[in-house]
Amino acid sequence: METMNPKQVKSISKFLSLVLRHKPETINISMDAQGWVSTDELIKKMNAKGKTLNLEMLEYIVENNNKKRFTFNENKSRIKANQGHSLTIDHGFKAVEPPEFLYHGTAIRFIESIQKTGLDKRNRHHVHLTSDLATAKSVGGRYGKPVILSIKAKVMHAQGFEFYCTENQVWLTEAIPVQFIEFPT
Repeated sequence: METMNPKQVKSISKFLSLVLRHKPETINISMDAQGWVSTDELIKKMNAKGKTLNLEMLEYIVENNNKKRFTFNENKSRIKANQGHSLTIDHGFKAVEPPEFLYHGTAIRFIESIQKTGLDKRNRHHVHLTSDLATAKSVGGRYGKPVILSIKAKVMHAQGFEFYCTENQVWLTEAIPVQFIEFPT
């Protein structure tokens, strides 16, 4: 397949995120308890909604999404979003021991609030973290001038907090109390 138009890829990827993470009812698609949907049904219903898509295009988006947001099953008959759902999904995540530090990218305008209350999952199911500083900076930059917070993950884990690592290497936890956050000076 020729390289897809970057604007088209971004548009379809955003729409896939909406459908597979937040609002499957947008295209009236059925999702199982783990978040899987039929690939054929997804393609048909997206096309019916005016979002031109075929299997080859969907494979390209899954393979080339820089955040690895989507996953096919082995025979590509089903697809799901890896994390970031506002819907209740049984991800089947297993708790794992985190590295000593993980990072959270945010914008400078949120620092005062975080210094008071820590990091909370808000309308998501988990707080999202990364082991990669560049990723944290990129995420923080989406909301304004980026700030990278260092999270004392290993210390948290030793005190009973659970961490999960997704297939696309996003680290998740329920909340991060302020005492486990190192703020930049």
